Amino acid sequence: MGSLALFLGILIFSFTLTSSAVVPFINLLYQLRFRRANQETLDAFGDRTPIFDKFHSGKAGVPVGGGLLVVMMVSLLFATMIPVLHYFGIDVTSIHRNSQAEVNILFFTFLSFAILGLYDDIKKFFHFDDSKFFGLRMRQKLILQIALAVIISCMIYFQLGISILHVPFIGTLNLGYFYIPFATFVIVAFANAVNITDGLDGLAAGVLMFSLFGLWVLSSTILDVPLSVFIALWLGSLISFLYFNVFPARIFMGDVGSMAFGATLAVIGLLLGKILALFIIGFIFVIEITTSLAQLLSKKYLKKKLMPAAPFHLTLQERGWVEPKIVQRAWLIQIMLTIFGVWLAVI
Repeated sequence: MGSLALFLGILIFSFTLTSSAVVPFINLLYQLRFRRANQETLDAFGDRTPIFDKFHSGKAGVPVGGGLLVVMMVSLLFATMIPVLHYFGIDVTSIHRNSQAEVNILFFTFLSFAILGLYDDIKKFFHFDDSKFFGLRMRQKLILQIALAVIISCMIYFQLGISILHVPFIGTLNLGYFYIPFATFVIVAFANAVNITDGLDGLAAGVLMFSLFGLWVLSSTILDVPLSVFIALWLGSLISFLYFNVFPARIFMGDVGSMAFGATLAVIGLLLGKILALFIIGFIFVIEITTSLAQLLSKKYLKKKLMPAAPFHLTLQERGWVEPKIVQRAWLIQIMLTIFGVWLAVI
């Protein structure tokens, strides 16, 4: 069996299994009351954004936590798939000498950030402590993200020996020990970027889907089988989730998904050594987090807003763009960004 046929078959298999589980999972979330907060809850915690409320108040009560299903399905299938491929004599080679370390890094990133996101979601929806704060505080979340990212960066550097970046038209740069803080920044940035982008039905999941297709192409061209299998499983499960996440959404990703997906997207780019391609392919995520950060800093230090609302998709809504129009155009832009990013990575 050719590698392309194998990877496509794995994607279809993942899509089929996730599709069979997604409706029962949505029903379970309803039973657990794991749903988007209503305005009364947000008011109680002082967590109000007028422009966001204006366009999204009707989404209260929709189940949140679809990312958990994707994380569970991909993790279980990945843990099973690698031994199965070995059993049938399929060479599970990697561009790195220690393919098991690569697998461990993918698992640790995916699961650790998912657990952090799940904890944040649980605090939001069940309020199991006396804190008058909606979910984890920004500082708490950032400290935990940095701690996890440092561990992952050290694993990449010491276990895989990766310290280089490929820059098109310039060549390969060896960062040495500076690679660890650099990788940490990239992981934390993308974890938050995907989390911030997950504000419209199908926006984050759709953009992520096209981004993963681009990284899948890159992993396949260098014959990194563990990485290609992981992305194929992730894509299949994500597409199944996206079917129920498009407008009007029946389920949302939640922090459990957005944090895990953003951090793992960054790690895949690091493992491939294609950071510039990752920033091009993930440019919509970059725009979303950059506009949010700029708005935050402007309000804090200049005492004024740079734009009507942040992130950028909220400004578009305020200017009259309807939600499906924003999402569909973002998808089209993402297709071209993915093509451009892959092109840059292979020249």
